[in-house]
Amino acid sequence: MTPLFAFFNLGPQEMLILLIIGILLFGRKLPEVGRYLGKGIVEFKKGIKGLEDEYDASASVTPRQESMPLEPPRPPQRITTTAPKFEENVPTPANNITTPPKA
Repeated sequence: MTPLFAFFNLGPQEMLILLIIGILLFGRKLPEVGRYLGKGIVEFKKGIKGLEDEYDASASVTPRQESMPLEPPRPPQRITTTAPKFEENVPTPANNITTPPKA
């Protein structure tokens, strides 16, 4: 187990100790924290719902392109090469031939 996820691998005793520490630190403010947390979740859901509504509205306004008939696929075409061709019967000049020097 990597140290990054070691916090999520708590046993019941460790969770109980953390709960007691949390109650001691935030005991008086727990109702407020719960209220703020609930309001935050409600606002988040409203924001997600607004985004979904905007997406649905924009999807219904744009016309669908599926109604246009599609052109059938064309068969593959042969492609000719443009590389230079090799000519076998070309004589080479005698002065271009080099021989290694004799040692």
